[in-house]
This record gives sequence, C-alpha cells and structure tokens, in this order.
Amino acid sequence: MKMTATISNQNLQVSSLGSLLAAAALFLLLPGCAVGPNYQRPKVSVPTGYRSAEASAQQASIADLPWWEVFKDSRLRELVQTALANNYDLRIAVTRIEQSRQIAAQARAQYFPFLNYGATASDGKNEFAGGVVPNEGQTRGAFAAAASVAWEADLWGRIRRENEAVRAQYLATEQARRAVMLSLVSDVAQAYFELLDLDLQLDIAKQTTESFSQTVSLFTHRLEGGVASKLDTSRAEAAHATAAASIPELERQIALKENQISVLLGNNPSPVPHSAKLLDQVVPPDIPSGLPSALLERRPDILAAEEQLRSANAQIGVATANFFPRIGLTALFGRASSPLDSLSSGQATVWSVAGNIAGPIYQGGALRAQKRQAVAFWEQSKLQYAQTAQLAFQDVSNALVSRMKYEAIRAEQARAVQAYQESVKVSLQRYIAGKASYFEVLDAQLQLYPAENALAFTELNRRAVVVQLYKALGGGWNLKDPDWVGPQS
Repeated sequence: MKMTATISNQNLQVSSLGSLLAAAALFLLLPGCAVGPNYQRPKVSVPTGYRSAEASAQQASIADLPWWEVFKDSRLRELVQTALANNYDLRIAVTRIEQSRQIAAQARAQYFPFLNYGATASDGKNEFAGGVVPNEGQTRGAFAAAASVAWEADLWGRIRRENEAVRAQYLATEQARRAVMLSLVSDVAQAYFELLDLDLQLDIAKQTTESFSQTVSLFTHRLEGGVASKLDTSRAEAAHATAAASIPELERQIALKENQISVLLGNNPSPVPHSAKLLDQVVPPDIPSGLPSALLERRPDILAAEEQLRSANAQIGVATANFFPRIGLTALFGRASSPLDSLSSGQATVWSVAGNIAGPIYQGGALRAQKRQAVAFWEQSKLQYAQTAQLAFQDVSNALVSRMKYEAIRAEQARAVQAYQESVKVSLQRYIAGKASYFEVLDAQLQLYPAENALAFTELNRRAVVVQLYKALGGGWNLKDPDWVGPQS
C-alpha cells in the first residue's frame, strides 16, 4: 500500500513537471507582440538645392572621394595617417563604442534563461543556514546547495524594445566615431594649411622688412648728402621697426600651430617638419556638392542623431510594456539536509518548477509619468534630428557661397597687390629723381604690406573652404572603417 502511494506521488510529480515544461515550451513558441510604436523616419524639410549661384542639382559629390584624393599633398597625407592612428579623441571614441557594444550584450542576455547556483553549510544550535530556527536546543549541522534557473517570457516585447534601444545607441556611437574621424581629417588639413599660410605671411614680413631696410638706407644716404631731412629717415626707421616686430609674432604663431598639429597627431608639442608652400596647393576648379537629400544618408552626425531618435522611439515601447504583467518560469534543483548525516538519503533532494506572473495594480501614476517622459524625450530627439539636418544644410551652403565669393575676392586683391607693387616702384623712382617726397614712398610701402597679407589670407581661405565643404558633405561616407587610414606609401 505504501509503495503504491509512493509511485502515485512520483507520477503526479512527473505529470506536474511535464505540464510546466509544456507551458515553458508554449511561452518560447509564442511570438508575442512588441507594444509601442514602430520606428519611422520623420520627414525633414530638404531644400531642392544648396544656396549657391554655382550649385546645381547633381548626383556626384566631392564626398564620394576618399580624403587622400581631395588632399594630395604627400606631407599632409602622412600627418593625417598618423592622426588616425594615434589621436586621443579618436581612441576615446573607440572606447565609447566598446562600452555601447557591451551594454547591447547585456540587453541581449535577457532573452536567455539565467542560471545561478548557491551553497551554504553551517553548524549550531537552534539555527539553519545561519538563520534562527528553533530545534529544541539541539546542535546539528546543516547543508544546502542548489542550482536555479529563471526566464522571462517576452510576451509584450519589453526586452525586444530594450534591445532595439541599446542597439540604436551602439550604432549612434559608431556614427559618432566616424564623425570624429572626419573631423580629425578636416582639423589636420585645416591646421596644415594655416601653418603654410603663416609661413607665407612670415616670408611677406621678411620681404617687407628688407624693403623698409633699403628705404632707410636710401633716406640715410640722402640725409648725409644734405638732400633729405631727419624726418625722412625717422619715418622710414619706424616703418622698418614695425615690420620687423611682426616677424617674431609670426614665428610665435607658427610654433603654436605646430604644437596644435602635434597634439592632433597624438604627440607631445614639437616642430612639424614641412617644406610645401601654400600657393603650391592646388585648388580644385570644380567641387560638386551632390543632392541635399543625400546628406541625410551621409553625414555621420545626422545618422547618429537618427539612431538617438530610434532609441528614444523604442523607449516608448519599454515604458508601455511596463503596464503589462511579466510572466516567467523558475526552476530549482539541489540538496538540503539537517542534520548532515541525512544528506546522503533520498529525502535530501530539493527541486521545483514554477511559473510566475507579476504586474502593477497601482503605482501612484509613476508608470504613466514614465511613458509621458519617454514620449517627451522622443519629441526632443525628433527636433534635434531635424535641427542637425538643418544645420548640415547650412554648413554646405555656407561653404559653397564662401568658395564662390573667395574667388571674386582673390581676383580683386591680386589686382590691388599688383597696383601697390607698381606704386612702390614708381614712387621710389620719383623720389630718387626729386619729383616726390618721402611720404609718397612710405605710403606706397605701407599700403602694400597689408594688401599682401590680405591676399595670403584669402589664398588660405580658398583652400580651407574645400576642407570645410568636404567635412560638411560627410566626406568619405562610403569608406569602410579599415580603409580610412588610406593607401600606405
């Protein structure tokens, strides 16, 4: 009779276990539904064309070219490649990507059962496993060890939405790294051209100083001959000293610019050996800008903003799923005994399989507030995405307009420099012939120096605007990450 009851109990246990396993299988097979809105890219007001008299609708874009085909200076290529390998901002961006990747891995882990274990052993009076348990004052050892499994059925899509959100955050950090790479290439190129411009200004300052030195010698010689006055030489010496003072200032700026480039390269501040000249840097005669709509698919900051928006959209689903019950399964298997000598008996086995359901009834409005917060954050992210796109259109338009105007400015400044050079030449001839005063000579020279500097600055801008346009268009958008370093020489 006792044996029959034991067998019956075992059959009941097996039947219960089978039912729970069947229920678990059913939960695994149920597709469920992911609550909350599915992501759709919001509409952005895209201009039909960029604001530039030269720009016209076209598919081709300078952004389609790799950076080494845009910046052809061999020394500049070396600097950019070094920066891409060593720059700290870029290396920091890589660590942010790794953090996001591991956060995404944590979110994916929620799809799988969590398996844990635990064990405890104790010996004492009126206790079990370190807790107070009256046992009539007996001293007896206790031991318990078990492995447990817990799994949540994602019926409402809470886990799926969380994974969608963290994956979007991960992709946003990927795009942020590409933005750092593009900015780094642009910053190095910009700083390099600025360094060459300072070299050009230094050459102009030295030539101007030498020109004023010759004027001082001429005036001094005529003063000694009794032809000129002390006023002539004094004004000439003052102009010479002013021009000479600009040389150490330009040398200071060159050292600072070299320090900036060194830090961009991931090096300590140091000289940057170079031999190129600014005017040797070829300006492309034509720079296609492509279609404005393509910018939404190419600029890394726009793509990063969209991934942030996608993440915010998924968070609405997470907040919505919190209104629904969580359904899960747990299982436990182990051994427990007190006293210890019963551990080897069949009565020490512990096991259980259970299903559980838990959900909110009243939270004081907290869940509703969480969802409203998620919706408000999505609205913010949508506006930030639209703003990022709008600012990108502005960047491209500014660069295109500036490029066109710089060409016109350069043409007029070149005419001015040529005219001032002729003025200096003629005024000296007239002064030597006694047909002009010292003031006419100094005035012509003083007009020439700033005109040459202005032309040099415009020459810098003509080249720098190509850098700005390449960055604004999301240059190198079609390069795979390993290809960014470029061909090795």
